[in-house]
Amino acid sequence: MASVTLENVSKVYDNKVTAISKANLKINDTEFVVLVGPSGCGKSTLLRMIAGLEEITSGKIYIGDRVVNDVSPKDRNIAMVFQNYALYPHMTVFENMAFGLKLRKFPKDEIEKRVNEAAELLGIKQFLDRKPKALSGGQRQRVAVGRAIVRQPQVFLFDEPLSNLDAKLRVQMRIEINKLHKRLRTTMIYVTHDQVEAMTMGDRIVVLKDGVIQQVDSPLELYNKPSNLFVAGFIGSPAMNFVKGTLQRNGVLQFKTPDFTLKLTPENEKLLHSYENSEVILGIRPEHFEIYDPQKHPDFPQLKATIEVTEPMGAETYAYLKAGNTDFTARFEPMDAIRIGNNITIALDPQKLHFFDPKTERAIR
Repeated sequence: MASVTLENVSKVYDNKVTAISKANLKINDTEFVVLVGPSGCGKSTLLRMIAGLEEITSGKIYIGDRVVNDVSPKDRNIAMVFQNYALYPHMTVFENMAFGLKLRKFPKDEIEKRVNEAAELLGIKQFLDRKPKALSGGQRQRVAVGRAIVRQPQVFLFDEPLSNLDAKLRVQMRIEINKLHKRLRTTMIYVTHDQVEAMTMGDRIVVLKDGVIQQVDSPLELYNKPSNLFVAGFIGSPAMNFVKGTLQRNGVLQFKTPDFTLKLTPENEKLLHSYENSEVILGIRPEHFEIYDPQKHPDFPQLKATIEVTEPMGAETYAYLKAGNTDFTARFEPMDAIRIGNNITIALDPQKLHFFDPKTERAIR
């Protein structure tokens, strides 16, 4: 097993497009780290540079204590699982899983032992004689993972391995890969554009935007303490609501917009005192709205809104609200009050409010 370290790693293409800019990252031995971000943010490029499939322009990549900048992919002791499985159609499952070991001239009995152990681990032992075309998408993905496992690498790299699967299979395979990590205790680096996948799988998550690392943190820290506007909007589903307003004092500090005014609590005042009479961006997650109850929420900031659209999801209901010309998405437990056309008073949990500097887009801490 091994750690992976990036020191000021950059990738600039010939057309002067910067794919990765000065990435610094330490992935610990046996850690499961997820690289996440929108399409084109550089996450797959970063993974391919670690694999050696993409040359780096500057910086250093370490696997363990060894600088691997000039080491070929086959000598880095890593294994990569791709989005499209990359199985040989004319070979059986056994032959596909054994292929890399045969190239490395492993003894026949060692190959059989490793393939059978991996197949047992992944629940595909009964498919060893089948060709890939006779397998489902989930089974093919297991074969691709099995082919990586038999190598017994120091580091596993996954490049959006579940994006070709349907929703139910994705959830199932997500759980399987998590179980696999716990059994193998190997360093795993996993790329996805799906933030739900990232939140449920990673020990830590690396959020990228335009080739720049925005934040590296545990899933809960990212959710509760996003470092900037981008991370706050990207992590969480449905996305965080954002509203621009001005902080003004009228006895107490207030957040004012043309559509509504929120009275802020002493804790909010303490945080925002240097922004008085300035613009800030307020962020609130859909799940942190509540129907106002004077007994339950005596000191909560509140606003009046109209329900325009509802989406019943069974255990919860998404409601799309309008306060003046400001739109909000809220998530409630199913209740009679949540009906299209109803006017409701919303309470906002003051401890769950996020504030951002509109110039820097950094969170105000």
